[in-house]
Amino acid sequence: QVQLVESGGGSVQAGDSLGLSCANSGGTFLLHGMGWFRQVPGKEREFVAAIAANGGTKYLADSVKGRFTVSGDIARNTLYLQMNSLKSEDTAVYYCAASFFGTLTLRSSYAYWGQGTQVAVSS
Repeated sequence: QVQLVESGGGSVQAGDSLGLSCANSGGTFLLHGMGWFRQVPGKEREFVAAIAANGGTKYLADSVKGRFTVSGDIARNTLYLQMNSLKSEDTAVYYCAASFFGTLTLRSSYAYWGQGTQVAVSS
């Protein structure tokens, strides 16, 4: 069974960097892609970044382009997010997700989710 575990969250100052990691502790599955989403209280879980297994196509939300970099090895069910120039509005719980089918920028395309890791950015 897919069991995603995130790590790397923490509390930082605006302008600092953090790196998030995700791995499937349940084994290795043939995935369509993997992605990062984030959520703050009172708001919907929003897309951040993703990688497609076929061709390694990368997707980034407009709000993080130029600051965040997504990487990983989807065949090994691992995913990373390098977050630079962090802003207070990046504060959220960040979730790793795995997809078997669908458009990778959409929440509905992901079948499995990690427990989340907190990122807090102070200004």
